[in-house]
Amino acid sequence: MRVLLPPSETKRDGGDARPVNLSELSFPELTKTRDELVDAVVALARDEATCLSTLKLGPKLAFEVERNRSLLTGPTLAAIDRYTGVLFDGLSASTLSAPARGDVLASVILQSALWGPIAAGDAIPAYRLSHNSRLPGLTRSLTVTWVDATHEVSGIWDGFVLDARSEGYADLMPIPVSANGVFLRVATRDSAGATRALNHFNKKAKGEFVRALAESGSLANITSVDELCAWGAVHGWQLEAGVADNSSAGREITLLV
Repeated sequence: MRVLLPPSETKRDGGDARPVNLSELSFPELTKTRDELVDAVVALARDEATCLSTLKLGPKLAFEVERNRSLLTGPTLAAIDRYTGVLFDGLSASTLSAPARGDVLASVILQSALWGPIAAGDAIPAYRLSHNSRLPGLTRSLTVTWVDATHEVSGIWDGFVLDARSEGYADLMPIPVSANGVFLRVATRDSAGATRALNHFNKKAKGEFVRALAESGSLANITSVDELCAWGAVHGWQLEAGVADNSSAGREITLLV
């Protein structure tokens, strides 16, 4: 099974002194688009006031401008270690057992507004760019840019794919109708039996869920919704398969917490 995760607005500092090499990132057919976006982000960061305004950042986040200005020279970390926040705290990649971390590096793809889809182990610098950011100089939105660029990327949709991205990032690379993919929702059920979506705990649950899959040794081996639901029943996770209202694949699975 392959798992798609969203990135995080917040990033960890530091890393290896070796800067990012765009041609070494996963899915090299996206290098041209990545290069175009990096150039646009670096150019915007040359003017701090304009960059803060364009990216809708307050003065306390001025350090993000320098991060963007130094994209091609800054230190790098594996993407799964670079991102912080609720989801990544739940996953806690740095504390995974060696086999579980190996499965995460092999099976998890992160959907970035700047890099597009990248493997969990791809080395990236800290940066600031959201799925709905606007970059001066680009004639198209980030959504249109990535939808076009990823339309025929090979390998992403091979096998069974669990899409745990937030909807804004899922829009950058929709699940093809032909793919064996399913969108993950997190919800709770009230006393009347009705389900409602969660916000903060949605992210936490996704991180903990992926961690549990990895530590169980099953992350790479599940090949269908039925197998995933069966795994959940054994390991204490309540999963319900259904039909999505607004995902391109038309299928979803709900994690009840």
